Amino acid sequence: MPELSGLQILTYLVYLVASVTFILGLKFLASPTTARRGNQIAAGGMALVVAWVFVTDFLLVDGGIGHAWILAVGIPIGAVAGALGARRVPMTAMPQMVAIFNGAGGGAAALVAVAEFLRDAGGAALLPLPFVIATLLGAVIGSVSLTGSFVAFGKLQGFIAGRPVKYPGSQVVTAILLLTVLGLGIYLAAVANSVPLFLLFCAIALVLGVQLVMPIGGADMPVVVSLLNSYTGIAVAATGFVLNNYALLIAGTLVGASGGILTQLMCKAMNRSLFNVLFAGFGTGGGTMVAGPAGDQSVREIGAEDAAVLMAYGTKVIIVPGYGMAVAQAQQPVRELMDLLLEKGVDVQFAIHPVAGRMPGHMNVLLAEANVPYDRLKEMDEINDDFANASVALVIGANDVTNPAARTDTTSPIYGMPILNVDAAEHVIVLKRSMAAGFAGIDNPLYSDPKTTMLFGDAKKSVEAIVAGVKAA
Repeated sequence: MPELSGLQILTYLVYLVASVTFILGLKFLASPTTARRGNQIAAGGMALVVAWVFVTDFLLVDGGIGHAWILAVGIPIGAVAGALGARRVPMTAMPQMVAIFNGAGGGAAALVAVAEFLRDAGGAALLPLPFVIATLLGAVIGSVSLTGSFVAFGKLQGFIAGRPVKYPGSQVVTAILLLTVLGLGIYLAAVANSVPLFLLFCAIALVLGVQLVMPIGGADMPVVVSLLNSYTGIAVAATGFVLNNYALLIAGTLVGASGGILTQLMCKAMNRSLFNVLFAGFGTGGGTMVAGPAGDQSVREIGAEDAAVLMAYGTKVIIVPGYGMAVAQAQQPVRELMDLLLEKGVDVQFAIHPVAGRMPGHMNVLLAEANVPYDRLKEMDEINDDFANASVALVIGANDVTNPAARTDTTSPIYGMPILNVDAAEHVIVLKRSMAAGFAGIDNPLYSDPKTTMLFGDAKKSVEAIVAGVKAA
């Protein structure tokens, strides 16, 4: 084994320290109370790596010449873009921002793989097999993550249809693209390191990312974002192997593994397989009007004042937030409602379904922004039995995750999905703009339940009216 230089030893120590911060950051992200600290620790570790690479490349190795100028230009641009995105993007658009940032990470990994291959390929001799395999994996997975994430962004933002977009033979086309990528990869690794074929390989991978995500409905976007995040982590890990950069290798492996675990947990929360999520074409993207026999269901309406009285004189209120709360940006009035009810001696809890919203933890982020105490945010398994003791279950724009058809209707596409047991409460008040269906595009028999009343209108204005009613009660 060759003797390491002092610079190499210092580099490995920096990578080791950074890797420890990544692991600690991920550990702290497991709890809302420590998530901010974990994010800061991990960001500090990455800043350390970037600073060390810049110093070694600019001052110690290249003497001001070489690749350091890319860092000198790229770091400020990336820092400004990240800061503006984090501060200026509204919380309602946070899922879209996560998708864009994830796509950028996958694209960066793919670009590094392309640059490395183009630099070394083209000779008579084959490149080392481990290097080629890692390069191909980084290119294909990063490319799929890039275009797939941009499609997910479009579906979340609304300029791409949220419903599954399919055409006759689309699954056959997907299979052909997959087999073509596999065949080209084998040829590039074992037969010839052809640059034109490699560029074709990357182009097909970009098309594959679009082809894989377009047929997925908007209801499954949280799972897709999590899965694409895992893809990006794997691509970054492959890039770390290619560059012999242990910090990238460890960080990518952590992201890939955690994203994969989160994807599995979310699929379990919906009682669906990942294959079903990717290829079943589930969901309409929301907004489809309720139709058919159940669409003519008779519902009872309630005024804000009556809803306020029910809650103010109850003993326990469970608030169920959904995407409707995010769209209306109603989290601040919801926090005010919670404070008023607590002052009146009413126990208030929040029931969080794992796939509520449009990204993992969406509701937690919104409520944390409104300074709702973490100990009042309860996961589905923790709070489901408490609905039977609740005076009121207040549902704010959560449709599919409260649909009792998941328990009883074997023909329903969400049959078997664990839901929040809001129908077990003494009274159920549902805040909705209209009788439009949720992202799954199906009827919700909860709305015609005799104990359910509907308060139609913008969620923020409705909650503000309830707040005024509680103050007067």
